[in-house]
Amino acid sequence: MNFWKIELNTFDIWVYLGILIIIFLLSNTLRRKIKIIRNSLLPTAIIAGIITLILKSIGLFDTLVNVEKMDSLLESITYHALGIGVVALALKSNEKSANKEANKDILNAGLITVNTYLIQAIVGVIVTVALAFLVMKDLLPAAGFLLPLGFGQGSGQALNFGSLFQNEYSFVGGSSFGLMIATIGFLVACIVGVIHINIMRKKGTIKIKDEVSFESKEVLQSPNEVPASDAVDRLTIQISLIMLVYFMTFLFMYGIESLPLGNFGTNTLKPLIWGFNFLIGAIFASILKLIFKKLRNTNIMTRDYPNDYLLNRISGFMFDLMIITGTAAIQIKVLKSLILPLIILTIIGTITTYFYVKKLAYKLFPKYKEESFVSLFGMLTGTTSTGMILLREVDSNFETPAANNIVYQSFYAIAFGFPLFLLLGIAPKGMVHTLISLGIVVLMFVIFNLILFRDQILKKKNA
Repeated sequence: MNFWKIELNTFDIWVYLGILIIIFLLSNTLRRKIKIIRNSLLPTAIIAGIITLILKSIGLFDTLVNVEKMDSLLESITYHALGIGVVALALKSNEKSANKEANKDILNAGLITVNTYLIQAIVGVIVTVALAFLVMKDLLPAAGFLLPLGFGQGSGQALNFGSLFQNEYSFVGGSSFGLMIATIGFLVACIVGVIHINIMRKKGTIKIKDEVSFESKEVLQSPNEVPASDAVDRLTIQISLIMLVYFMTFLFMYGIESLPLGNFGTNTLKPLIWGFNFLIGAIFASILKLIFKKLRNTNIMTRDYPNDYLLNRISGFMFDLMIITGTAAIQIKVLKSLILPLIILTIIGTITTYFYVKKLAYKLFPKYKEESFVSLFGMLTGTTSTGMILLREVDSNFETPAANNIVYQSFYAIAFGFPLFLLLGIAPKGMVHTLISLGIVVLMFVIFNLILFRDQILKKKNA
């Protein structure tokens, strides 16, 4: 799984990127002009990815490009777009609210996110273990762990660990399997989300305004930032900071790769570390923010260099790019033998996610239950952007705390969900390892649910 080396000449890279750009612009036009596509709420990026995948699969690109090399480039872009996008988000200020109730809701949203990852992992592994026992002896039992990565984390993570399963544990078609789950997840988010909104609208639970008057509340520039008249452009500074962090991330991973760490390090830690480019990048970005804060407090540095608005735009571009390339990189041919687990996993994953998230959202956010549900469901089957798209349909001006909840819950989700990522390096080693990992996930699910319903449990004890 080496996405840091691309064996392509400059001409080929620009041809491949040119194809993606043309298809993306065409997809944007189709979404704007065709009502049924516009009403589906499918992001332009997923439409472009699906069109590219279809054209590639029917052989339209065969005379223009080397499809195998194109897939390699697409996978590499997906991998790095995830890492760079997360670094951009991690560099934002993300100032916490002083409102205790708001912070409590953010914590609960983070716990719901992690618990949904866990229940997706539980049902996913149960399905793949059962199939491996009964009908598909060659199926990797731990393949079910790709369900929360594809649904809950998106194309980048599904590719990272799908490739790990494929290259290190002989799961043939692992990368495409993970990417296909992620693509289906986007479709589920939009199609099921829209159906839910329409049903609730008919029941009168959701009232949608005909005219959406969305106004962005993002601050374009804070008083202490680099002025527009300065010798260096603010966008240049943001890109420089992001690439500095990503360079540090690469050096760290390369350093781990170079260390003599014995059998465990070589067989487990080293392959796993390259899949954590996004998490390591987020850590280094947080360290850089702390350094900037110290320098600002001592007046050594007099300006705030990170710009939240521009960092949002960069991360949005990277995640759109990740969705396009991740979907387009799927290799349909290698999925023929995996159709059965793919269908069962995504159907059960959709049903489980829908009812679990709905129950928790209605229980924990009664004042804005529909807004919380559609945003969390969209995020936990697609990405944060998908959640925002669905939320805008029921809360056009983001008047409820639902938007803040899914934006700021990520810190808690990463902190609480980190053990799940560690299990991804252990579970695929064999059936016993998979079952032990499943047991740990079930235990985590029970513990985090107890934390989530801590208030209700304390009330019962005191009653």
